Amino acid sequence: MRRLRRLAHLVLFCPFSKGLQGRLPGLRVRCIFLAWLGVFAGSWLVYVHYSSYSERCRGHVCQVVICDQYRKGIISGSVCQDLCELHMVEWRTCLSVAAGQQVYSGLWRDKDVTIKCGIEETLDSKARSDVAPRRELVLFDKPTRGTSIKEFREMTLSFLKANLGDLPSLPALVGQVLLMADFNKDNRVSLAEAKSVWALLQRNEFLLLLSLQEKEHASRLLGYCGDLYLTEGVPHGAWHAAALPPLLRPLLPPALQGALQQWLGPAWPWRAKIAIGLLEFVEELFHGSYGTFYMCETTLANVGYTATYDFKMADLQQVAPEATVRRFLQGRRCEHSADCTYGRDCRAPCDRLMRQCKGDLIQPNLAKVCALLRGYLLPGAPADLREELGTQLRTCTTLSGLASQVEAHHSLVLSHLKTLLWKKISNTKYS
Repeated sequence: MRRLRRLAHLVLFCPFSKGLQGRLPGLRVRCIFLAWLGVFAGSWLVYVHYSSYSERCRGHVCQVVICDQYRKGIISGSVCQDLCELHMVEWRTCLSVAAGQQVYSGLWRDKDVTIKCGIEETLDSKARSDVAPRRELVLFDKPTRGTSIKEFREMTLSFLKANLGDLPSLPALVGQVLLMADFNKDNRVSLAEAKSVWALLQRNEFLLLLSLQEKEHASRLLGYCGDLYLTEGVPHGAWHAAALPPLLRPLLPPALQGALQQWLGPAWPWRAKIAIGLLEFVEELFHGSYGTFYMCETTLANVGYTATYDFKMADLQQVAPEATVRRFLQGRRCEHSADCTYGRDCRAPCDRLMRQCKGDLIQPNLAKVCALLRGYLLPGAPADLREELGTQLRTCTTLSGLASQVEAHHSLVLSHLKTLLWKKISNTKYS
């Protein structure tokens, strides 16, 4: 009797036509199996998403560590009081993609900001979340007590030379570092101020932000506390599908990705304006005041824009100084060019005879950006522009990173592309 009742309940969830009555037991078993499989798969996805989120999003740990160091007098900074005493820094949405670099959207003094803070990846993930973890790498150990301002200046200059190259403009950058360290404008740099700025310089993105502060396409630095820092609010994403959970992105076929880009993204003229800004950013990275920089992860997820559709680089984590990339490649043993890869796509050729990486990258910034723009600009492009734009983008993607090509070809190709796009949107509401 109990079995009959159970079967009756199953019929409610798996109704069939009268012609299938003879096969009901087998079909009901399949139905039960499929329902169980659906529940299991859904539970697994929820578990994986929650586990990933709890690993990636640990802003509360960042705040506990930073405020603990601030209260002990080890660090200082322009937002320390607001963060740790007045609680005027509001943490909102978690945007972190890795546990080692915490990124949150937030609010500070009525401004939309991005909050960034590093947590060493060696932290024990099983540690209690409410306990401030010990950092295996002590970020606030330099400079030591007794270091003079002259010694700190020389120490900073040596660090910048090692990371940006021996450039005549570096003393001016050192001056900017010292000015920023003296956030309270008392004409002296305390040990806590020096420790904070030194820790910040160890963060690749902060070093890039400092080097590109005068450039309009990098986010503006607003303040810091220890090695936690605030920049302008999160720019809009150029491709809304980039915000999908990582598990779902590979499941989207290319055709659907293109359709999402057109339906959810900006209109084509706005995309053209964003693309012009991205091309200008490539110019800024090439032979700027503080050397040349390489884009080592060229994806639409890193492309952002403001409310007026001006391009903003959403993430500088994967932009690297030329000196850093060359130091990585120098003397590196290899079997294939894949062994000579810095970041995701800064790849140099491998000298098979010497079994060592060469110094020039296979693809320069401009070629990688043009490959990105083919998928971003060609769908929905005006009919009278599509063929010429496609030709120019194809030509651009064939550029190599060899020093003999860089000066002549790159400037010419980049100028042609910008001119072509500006002609189409100039004297309109989109310009």
